[in-house]
Amino acid sequence: MTSQTQPPALRLEADFTPSELKQARKSVAGSAIGNAIEWFDYGIYGYLIVYISQLFFTFGEEGGTLPRILAFSTFAISFLIRPLGGMVLGPLGDRIGRRKVLIFTIVMISVSTACIAALPTFDQVGYLAPVLLVLLRMVQGFSAGGEYAGAAVFMSEHAPDNRRGFYGSFLEFGTLAGFSAAAILCTGLTLVVGEEGMMAGWWRLPFAFTLVLGGIALWMRRHLEESETFTEDSSKDNEVSTAPQALGTLLRKYPGQLFKLFGFIVLVNVAFYLVLTYMPSYLTTTLGHGSVESNMTLVLIQLVMIALIVPLGALSDRIGRKPLLVTASIGFVLLSVPAVQLMQSAGLLGQIVGIGTLGLLLVMLLSTISSTLPALFPTSVRYSGFAIGYNLSTAVFGGTAAVANEALIGATGNSLVPGWYLMAAGVIGLISVLTFKETAGRSLRGNVIPGSDDKQRRELGERLVGAGRP
Repeated sequence: MTSQTQPPALRLEADFTPSELKQARKSVAGSAIGNAIEWFDYGIYGYLIVYISQLFFTFGEEGGTLPRILAFSTFAISFLIRPLGGMVLGPLGDRIGRRKVLIFTIVMISVSTACIAALPTFDQVGYLAPVLLVLLRMVQGFSAGGEYAGAAVFMSEHAPDNRRGFYGSFLEFGTLAGFSAAAILCTGLTLVVGEEGMMAGWWRLPFAFTLVLGGIALWMRRHLEESETFTEDSSKDNEVSTAPQALGTLLRKYPGQLFKLFGFIVLVNVAFYLVLTYMPSYLTTTLGHGSVESNMTLVLIQLVMIALIVPLGALSDRIGRKPLLVTASIGFVLLSVPAVQLMQSAGLLGQIVGIGTLGLLLVMLLSTISSTLPALFPTSVRYSGFAIGYNLSTAVFGGTAAVANEALIGATGNSLVPGWYLMAAGVIGLISVLTFKETAGRSLRGNVIPGSDDKQRRELGERLVGAGRP
């Protein structure tokens, strides 16, 4: 076999120079803090939805489910804009570099979130208040369309091939840390100032705090460098120079990869937004549990998830991504409805066990997605493919999960709707995961789909994770 036909050599952590290891760790930190801010924003909106619905969407009327449905719909609007952000920012990141786009996204997310803190309420300016809130959520959505995909791609291209699961898990560590920080801040603030204090204006503080976090993230990202994987292997092909051309290239050359990602993200997003965003409202409004008790239960579960996510990411480097993904998908199919039943009928202990079960399954997914999804595409379209496929699926099934469940519960009177919804998503996710190639320990270089050169690697005598001995 000639050198031209040989697959790119694996870059193991032991091969990295001290300066390369330092840069890899900086890339993880810079990616993770931006991701934490993005999900801090979504978290505080979810935890403050009770106040937002009353301050922006009552339209002078008290009670009823309409204000909450409108507030959740505003939450969903940002997700409907995310595909547009992905289609614009993804190809841009493939053309001019990941770092520049990530600097833009963190500035836009931080500023738009902080601006929510300064919004007037409906009582002050009437219908202008919800209109302004919707516009800011749209800016957030556009920026988020390039943030998560870019952060995951940037991190994965810097990480050693044999430790990508470990490094990637820190990105989702940032996700959970952002959500947990939102939960702790909102719950603690409510305990200190009370419901009346929150309604009087203290709800603004968590949104304003994002500006401080954004400044720190911006400083970190300005000191990062592009990876050699991008600078050496990025295609000179003009097919990805614009959004329509990028989408056309993906649909023409990699439709299977897009559909695999889309289906898997159905499960990831339905699970993520129902368990971590919708549950505060579901437990208090639908099931009648105390708000502080419910929020503290979720904080506890999230802290356990944070403790598990890095070890699970490291485990995926040893046994492969697919065993964890398949196990989690099957778990959602079999255990979602029983978990929701426990929340309803077994008191505080049942609430903890039910949410804990869903949280454990969710963290098994989260620990591997930042290392799995970038490996679905070659370098030249990696940012585009991830951003477009991920955000299209998120727009349809992620941001709408809360409002869809709220509406279905209202229409049917069945409080088990979240369990059935999660089970259906689990079926879709399982089908997708079963079609994935194992990518643990594979190279992202060479501008080919990682894992597609396994046969060549086995012929060269390489021992591949999840593929047995050569």
